[in-house]
Amino acid sequence: METFKFTTQYLLIYTAMLMYLLAFVAIVLRYRKLSHGFYVAGFLAATVAFIYRWHHVGHVPMQNLFEVFLAMGAMIYPLTVFCRRALSVGSGSMDMLMGVLVLFPAGFIFDGHPRQLPPALQCWLFAPHVAVYMFSYIIMAKAAVQAFCQLLFRNDLRDPQLVSYEEGTYRIICLGFPMLSLGLFLGSWWGKLAWGDFWGWDPKELWSLATWLIYLGYFHFRYMYGRKYARINSLWAILGMTAVVITLLWVNLAASFSGLHSYA
Repeated sequence: METFKFTTQYLLIYTAMLMYLLAFVAIVLRYRKLSHGFYVAGFLAATVAFIYRWHHVGHVPMQNLFEVFLAMGAMIYPLTVFCRRALSVGSGSMDMLMGVLVLFPAGFIFDGHPRQLPPALQCWLFAPHVAVYMFSYIIMAKAAVQAFCQLLFRNDLRDPQLVSYEEGTYRIICLGFPMLSLGLFLGSWWGKLAWGDFWGWDPKELWSLATWLIYLGYFHFRYMYGRKYARINSLWAILGMTAVVITLLWVNLAASFSGLHSYA
């Protein structure tokens, strides 16, 4: 882990992290309006950091893990607003902490030195494929938080305007799964254009498929048993997020998983 870097790019990231953290502290202290102000400020700082990176490198900044985590850091606030207003799902305070955690690797762990796009990424499918996956991953992360809450808080005491944790997990996964499916489809199409085949049995492809199958299993189990085994439903969601972490981090970083996607 590296120390603070005093460049415009990193100062924007640190500002976003600080605003998200202050938003969490403020909502814990029941200063809701102040918390929302900090949350919006964090979102704006993260968005400016993403746009600055885009201008700096000259392409959509989703090439490597530094840029991926930076992009996800700007997706947190819109997801919180959409889930509360359209899905009646809360846990906004946990989303604020998620914003800090997502930006932490970009701010302190991964190298932010600009790189040129390798030939395989110089394709029009690069941006939509990666963007869809990043949205699906951050959505599934919020679903996993709901699942953890369902396991930890048995009484499920919540705002009467919001759905239960188990129902919230289901609604969020219903939002993320089509995007996960689209990402898999676009990746196969891109593979055909870049490497001449729709499927190459690459480790990243295999773990992406495994992740998709786990969430498909979640839907099957919930359809068969409904809320009778709510805790098992939540464990399915957490297992799916574990597969997401493996796909995003372990497969990209572990030398034993070297393959066509090693550029990430």
